[in-house]
Amino acid sequence: MEQEKRERIINAALKEFARNGYEKASTNEIIKEANISKGSLFNYFKSKKELYLFLFEYTAETIDKIYDEIDYSETDFFKRTREIGLIKFKIMKKFPQAFDFLKAVGNESFAEVKSEIEKVRKHTIERGLEMGYKNIDWTKFRDDIDFQKMMNIINWTMLSFSEQQRNKVNSFKNISMEVLEEWDEYFDILKLCFYKKGEE
Repeated sequence: MEQEKRERIINAALKEFARNGYEKASTNEIIKEANISKGSLFNYFKSKKELYLFLFEYTAETIDKIYDEIDYSETDFFKRTREIGLIKFKIMKKFPQAFDFLKAVGNESFAEVKSEIEKVRKHTIERGLEMGYKNIDWTKFRDDIDFQKMMNIINWTMLSFSEQQRNKVNSFKNISMEVLEEWDEYFDILKLCFYKKGEE
């Protein structure tokens, strides 16, 4: 597929699925927005489901670009996590439609695609944790608290914060740097709780 046509289809489909979800999304609207023929769309994708799952994997690959930019020589957990947040913020601003689509995917309940979504999502989360934790200096954490429970509290806090921020915006193109400033406030509290004295 020509790159320019491919991008038109991807952007139109991301927009339509983000706006209406899988079941109500209209391939006619995608065709109209992308300015292509119906035969042309189904020449590349055999069905709406195939197009939807392609977009999900495409957006997962977009997120993977975050891990290419990480400075793995930074071994402090909270500094690394903030760096990932900053890279993610820049990618969100560059590809807001991909993140708008992912937000809609998170609310998707249609059985035809839900099980496929869960498989890719599980892999994406596991890869994110694996790459985010690579080369971290865990000795900064307190050793008088169960390590797994500490990490659970930190991960739950981050996931809940991310979900709150997602729910606040209609589109990720409207997300602002204030999100990262608020992140820092939570990180300061978590460091005080879980880092050894002198490591904050």
